[in-house]
Amino acid sequence: MSNNNDIRHIYKFKLLDGNNHIIDFSKFQNKVIIIVNVASYCGFTPQYKELQLLYSKYHSQGLEILGFPCNQFGNQEPLDEEHIVEFTQRKFGISFPIMKKVDVNGDDESELYTYLKSKRSGTLGFRGIKWNFEKFIVDRSGNVVNRFNSMVTPLQFEQYIVALLNQ
Repeated sequence: MSNNNDIRHIYKFKLLDGNNHIIDFSKFQNKVIIIVNVASYCGFTPQYKELQLLYSKYHSQGLEILGFPCNQFGNQEPLDEEHIVEFTQRKFGISFPIMKKVDVNGDDESELYTYLKSKRSGTLGFRGIKWNFEKFIVDRSGNVVNRFNSMVTPLQFEQYIVALLNQ
């Protein structure tokens, strides 16, 4: 993929989705984005349902959701991208993009996650991703404005998303 080492803005990223298509983040300008690390066999996997609900309800108003499969937490995402996409569509009716599997922590972490973590720390100032289904929120101007841990379900921050969409 492109060299993202000098990325200073989220719209400069170009990453692969689960079908090996390049997703140019410049197409998300003036959108509110939820970026979430996902896994198929996690106690938080049912959050896919709420993510899809938000996507169905607000996509036409400018909401985008990007799911990044990750197998770093308890080996809870052993599937390959083709099977992840099939699983999420079959089980949860997912219609938002499922991206190529990534690492979100460590030496091989995705440059996107390095960027996100540099912009918004987690609980108690901890930068690392603690588990699956941690959500980053990007506003219409491309600013990483919030980060929700795995325990916070998508519907719990729905009104926050609505407020961002209305800005």
